[in-house]
Amino acid sequence: MNNNIQADLFGLTMETSSPIIKLQDAELLYRPAFYDKAESDEIFKILLETIEWKQDKIVMYGKELPLPRLSAWYGDNNKPYTYSGIRLNPLPWTDELLQIKEKIEVEAKVKFTSVLLNRYRDGQDYVGWHTDSEKELGENPVIGSINFGATRRFQLRRIDDHKDKFELELKHGTFLLMQGSTQQFWQHQVPKTATKIGERLNLTFRVIA
Repeated sequence: MNNNIQADLFGLTMETSSPIIKLQDAELLYRPAFYDKAESDEIFKILLETIEWKQDKIVMYGKELPLPRLSAWYGDNNKPYTYSGIRLNPLPWTDELLQIKEKIEVEAKVKFTSVLLNRYRDGQDYVGWHTDSEKELGENPVIGSINFGATRRFQLRRIDDHKDKFELELKHGTFLLMQGSTQQFWQHQVPKTATKIGERLNLTFRVIA
């Protein structure tokens, strides 16, 4: 995807040389080749084999339903996390997760305490519109996102005007940082796709207050 074209569609200005994308009331840092293909291939294989994946369930309208993806929560052992009524107690950091964390902390300029991993098994696995604004994350949280595997669309829309949208492609080895007031004013999602695609792993690093 041509980022300048995408920016122009929404009346934005973004220089090719800069990885910073500024939306109204939001700031993103986008690096589509943060890891090269060889590194990404190796990390993807290791995470598939070593992470303790599970399928959480959520209660909606009185019914317990499985989430349309697999997930795992790792981090500091005193930093539990709750979202959508699901309470997660962290598993201990693996060497691979620590190496990724240390690399993105240089870009983010924060020390992350936890990571939520999501495994999208095919195009039918997805995550709907939401914000990462749970109280444990504090005000204006910094969310560092790393992606491995199949390319998926990442969409944002303003909470107060759903017609105001922005979209990026998150490819193998892509790093995306959401910061500033993004979570206050923008929702994001990874939609379903009918296209036949392979697995995708997404790691979102967070700071638990």
